[in-house]
Amino acid sequence: MEGIMRNVQILSTGSYVPERVVTNAEVDAMMGESTGEWLVTNVGIKERRWMAPEQVTSDLIVEASKKALERAGITAADLDLIIVSTDTPDYLSPSTSIVVQNKLAADKAGCYDVNSACAGWVTALDQGAKYLMTEPTMKYILVAGGYGMSRFIDYKDKKTANLFADGAGAVILGVGEEQGFLASNLLAVGSFHDALGIYTGGTYRPCTPENMAQFGGPKVEFVKKFPKTFNTEYWPKLMQGALDKTGLTFDDVNQYYFTQLNVRTIEVMMDLLKQPIEKTHWVMDKWGYTGSPCVIMALDDAIAQGKGPKPGEVILFCASGGGITMASSVWKWAAK
Repeated sequence: MEGIMRNVQILSTGSYVPERVVTNAEVDAMMGESTGEWLVTNVGIKERRWMAPEQVTSDLIVEASKKALERAGITAADLDLIIVSTDTPDYLSPSTSIVVQNKLAADKAGCYDVNSACAGWVTALDQGAKYLMTEPTMKYILVAGGYGMSRFIDYKDKKTANLFADGAGAVILGVGEEQGFLASNLLAVGSFHDALGIYTGGTYRPCTPENMAQFGGPKVEFVKKFPKTFNTEYWPKLMQGALDKTGLTFDDVNQYYFTQLNVRTIEVMMDLLKQPIEKTHWVMDKWGYTGSPCVIMALDDAIAQGKGPKPGEVILFCASGGGITMASSVWKWAAK
């Protein structure tokens, strides 16, 4: 196996947010309750983007993927594999990745979906890297994530209605002379699988007339509370588990990209790690919470602002989501 290991690199990034800007005041009007000021102070969200009625999750992913393809200097016809992370798919079945494959005209690419909630994109990134490391017939993999949670918002629920947004992010993975992918780490705490999610629509609660009458259509629900200290307890050990495989320390990481739910959590985490806040970047203030692709959307936005990593610098992704699933991935930046 060691004889065929290849160096996997992130060749390019891309992200997309819908045109519709939804302010906190607009959401407050929908909920009939004022939460905007609290949201800005405690979470950092000022506005978010929601997709148009004619758009679906795959459309968002396609737009982000087109940008990544163009920046990598390749076409969709060059792709060998498409991995899509989403927990807001176009359909329960078939996969959203096959829709993306068709819309991109990536005719030779295999494809599949990953649903690890908001840790899904980092999990998919790990899978894409390991495919390329060990599969000599592959040259390019698209790892994309999409979030269309505006379709599942319950406007009566002030705990969720003002958080969620829509968006997508993508990278093109390829091989090169320099090592890009360094290590990853996955963790999970399954006892919270019934705490936050979309619980109607699957076999647990199918969309029968009886269930629809009792529970309504599929919607995102907070069923039980997460411990307030969960991220501060688990994120350091999640990241440490990945760094231990590389021989690097937190000080060696040049840029951190965290789940973009709460800027206050990110501030606390950087303080806990004794790292300067300048080593991280956030987008939830303008884009809301965009689930699994939020970390790559944050990286793409940092690059667009001239704040992205320089070749040779170390970046770390840290993500967690419903379940609870968690994933961390460490890379040496190779993209120009």
